Amino acid sequence: MRGRARRLVVILAAAMAVAGCVSRTPAPVVDRRAPPPAKPAPGPVVAAPAAQAQADTYVVKRGDTLYSIALDNGVDWRELAGWNQITDPSKLQAGQVLQVRPPVAAAGPDGVVVSPVTQGPAIAARPLGGDPPATAPAPAGAAPAGGLRTEPKGLRLPYSDENLATVQRADATRIAAAPKPEAPPPAAVAKPEAAPAAKPEPAPAPQRAEPGSADDKVDWAWPATGKVIATFNGASSKGVDIAGRLGDPVHASAPGKVVYSGEGIPAYGKLVIIRHNGTYLSAYAHNSQILVKEGQTVTRGQKIAEVGSSGSETPRLHFEIRRLGRPVDPMQYLPSR
Repeated sequence: MRGRARRLVVILAAAMAVAGCVSRTPAPVVDRRAPPPAKPAPGPVVAAPAAQAQADTYVVKRGDTLYSIALDNGVDWRELAGWNQITDPSKLQAGQVLQVRPPVAAAGPDGVVVSPVTQGPAIAARPLGGDPPATAPAPAGAAPAGGLRTEPKGLRLPYSDENLATVQRADATRIAAAPKPEAPPPAAVAKPEAAPAAKPEPAPAPQRAEPGSADDKVDWAWPATGKVIATFNGASSKGVDIAGRLGDPVHASAPGKVVYSGEGIPAYGKLVIIRHNGTYLSAYAHNSQILVKEGQTVTRGQKIAEVGSSGSETPRLHFEIRRLGRPVDPMQYLPSR
């Protein structure tokens, strides 16, 4: 009894010792719930940038003409009129927005230029001989529409000379009563229908040359032999004035095509504009007489006009070079004398 109590005391002591070794630190708790959305950092709210204005349009101002707008943008006035459906160049209104570059076809969401597909008229099949033939009658014994064939009925007769003669007579009668097929009419030669006249498409605008490329270079020459009496400043003078005598020849400074010839820009008097490529134009103003027409191709040094004196007290030629529609100093392009 005493030994048993001793063992019990030892067991209790060991249990207390083990309990004392156990850590009293509570087990960590992990929160597996989704974290709340992060709040935006404080600061000013930046609005999305507005759509940029179209760089290929021009707003008509008071005093503008279709010809002056075309000159300032380096394009042919006829192309400018075509892009904006203008039939009368004199009817421009202040505030009117003009497209000064060739319009571009609308692109789809994937960047692919799409255009509506027009469906042609339905094609009716018919014989070449004329009107379609009427529906042929159903042959004898054919099944009627929506029903079953009920005749002729097959009969079983015992063989005899009399029965054989009866069947042969019935066959001959049926063959004689059957309608004979009509001979097909001679094939008529179909006359080809006249194709609709093709609508002329406007000529595409010339491609603008990249700066420094071969197409960007022009072999310039002096348009007149007189002395330079007014230089370029980009504001009041967009070119140079070359002195001369009334009637002196004015030469094309470089080969090209005449895109304007007339008096549609009052400040320039009688004016000739030549387009040399997709980058450069040259203008010859205040002439007394014009010797070339619009659309005419000219060569370098060809006589295109005669010196006049409109807008000045003394005869002179006002000469401009325009690069991409903007006036540049001709002295930087003309060869040294």
